[in-house]
Amino acid sequence: MSLTKSDRRQRIRYRIRKSISGTAVKPRLSVFRSNKEIYAQLIDDVTGVTLMAASSREKEVSTEGTNVDVANAVGKLMAEKALKAGIENVTFDRSGYLYHGRIKSLAEGAREAGLKF
Repeated sequence: MSLTKSDRRQRIRYRIRKSISGTAVKPRLSVFRSNKEIYAQLIDDVTGVTLMAASSREKEVSTEGTNVDVANAVGKLMAEKALKAGIENVTFDRSGYLYHGRIKSLAEGAREAGLKF
């Protein structure tokens, strides 16, 4: 029996989450990608709290250009928010998506703006 696309991603997601965990000092940068938007959040898994979030729906993010450009802008916005809060190091959680396209662009945007992972 073959898996559906979402089941396959869920399995990969669980496999990734076995080894990746966020703390208050080094939170997990989790990414969610829908067909239209992209979301990122910093999560402290010890207390189970979302520290901050950024998405392509926010006013600060320009929706001009391709989806890859928008994802890059979301990554930069996430990094700016994190650096303001004093968070410099994070662990990147691709949430079962391939490290390619919008996910890669978001990660590179966060790195360019000063996050370390």
